[in-house]
Parts: sequence; C-alpha cells; structure tokens
Amino acid sequence: MPPIPPLFKLAIEPRGSITCTQPSPRVYLLTFDSAPDNRLTPDFCAAFLLALDIVDRRFDKGVIVTTSAIPKFYSNGLDFESVFKSKSFFPESLYPLWKRLLTYPMPTIALINGHAFAAGMMTAMMHDYRFMNPHRGFLCLNELEFGASLKAPMSSIFRQKLPSPNTYRTIVLEAKRFNALEALQEGIVDGLGMVPEGLKFIQEMGLVDKAKSGVYGQLKAEMWRETVAYLDDYVGSEKLIEERMRGEERLQERSERRVAEWEKSKDQKGAKL
Repeated sequence: MPPIPPLFKLAIEPRGSITCTQPSPRVYLLTFDSAPDNRLTPDFCAAFLLALDIVDRRFDKGVIVTTSAIPKFYSNGLDFESVFKSKSFFPESLYPLWKRLLTYPMPTIALINGHAFAAGMMTAMMHDYRFMNPHRGFLCLNELEFGASLKAPMSSIFRQKLPSPNTYRTIVLEAKRFNALEALQEGIVDGLGMVPEGLKFIQEMGLVDKAKSGVYGQLKAEMWRETVAYLDDYVGSEKLIEERMRGEERLQERSERRVAEWEKSKDQKGAKL
C-alpha cells in the first residue's frame, strides 16, 4: 500500500512533528513524532491543539484518531523541565489541550501503539475511545513511584471514565503496569489493535456520522462536567490542593502531639496502649 499523502504537517520544536493523514474518508489520523518519547512540552501541546483546530475548522466533520510514529511510546508523559520552568504550563498549555480533546465536537480515538505513562495515559483517557497495541506497551500511572501528587483533573478523569473503583485504586495506589489484554479486561481500553482495527471499529460504530447534528461536543462537556470544571478553573483547583496540604500538615502536627503525649505518659506511668 503506497504512503498516504498528508493533509497537513505541523512542527514540534526542536525537531518533531504532527502529521495529519486521511486513511479513510473523514477519518483524520494525527501522528505525533517528537523524539525520544513524545513528552508533553508546551510546543507539543500547542501543535496538537492547533492540529485539532485545523481539522475542526477546515475539514468535514468525521473522526479524530491519534497515534505515535515512535514504536516504543505513545507518550511518556510530562516534560518536567517545562513544568518547573513555567508556571503557565498547566493553565495555558496542557489543560487547554485536554479540554479540547475531552469536549471535541467529533469522536476521538487514541491508538496506543506503545507505552503511555503518567500524563501520556491521561491524554489517552481524554479521548472518547482507546485501542491498544496487543504486542507492545504498558499503561501506567506511575506518580506513586516518583513521588508526585495528582492534580484534580488528573484524578477525576479516571474516576469518571473507569467502570470500576477497584481499577481506579489499582491504577493510582499500586502504579500497576497494564498490558493490552489487562487494560481491555479492566475497561481502560475499548479494543486491541492499531489502524486497521480502529478503522473497522469506526465503521461498525458509524462514528463518522456522529458529529453531524452539531451537539457531540456539548454532550461530552456535560458527561464529563467535573473534569471540565477542573480544567477550566486551574486557580480554584490549585487552591483545593493547597488547602488539603495545609490540612494534612495540621493533621500530622496533631498526630505527632498525640504520640508524644503517649510516649511521655508511658515513660511516667508505664501505661500501655
């Protein structure tokens, strides 16, 4: 099969790109290629967001499909240098991309060809459907392993979309790495395979026509209202985290005081638990 000519191609600095092709009528395949592992930098987010805008504003309504040209990775998550360098990364780069995906006015499918870790997995969850390569890659929320807390929309998207609270617990509190079959069994992904299987799914579900009535994005905005609200109100959701952290500090102080008092009483009176 000859290569499919691109509809357009966008640069991701310093040497990456997002290419849009049309493997089937009104199916728009966005392929990211930002070595080494498609980290979510400001440039990556901006190019991804622009690609979504171009399809929405300049092409017939259909289906968005995203995947990676890097066989090992769909996305390996955040670029921490970008996160720590700029206070505006979440409200001006990442959250606008996630909200656009979550409320996009056409069906969206993530074809997870390789590893999707941390924010890479979250980005896949912002899509309507997920297909996973049955031969390569893991899905993992590994914040537990490197000591990072989850911001409000990072957690709520799993709470809203996963069919089981037990799966939610396993993802967050065990940092389990799910292979494709496990991800399918737990309802994290909707099917196994890549472009051919994704195209078959699109045809069977009649997805190319779902956006015709013009309310597809509005329906999703209401479905995922909690996460959309967190993405819209970065300052408010950050204040919630700060209040929780202050509450945790007060709790730890009271806990330490109780233990110290018990130790003192135990030394003085030989008291027991």
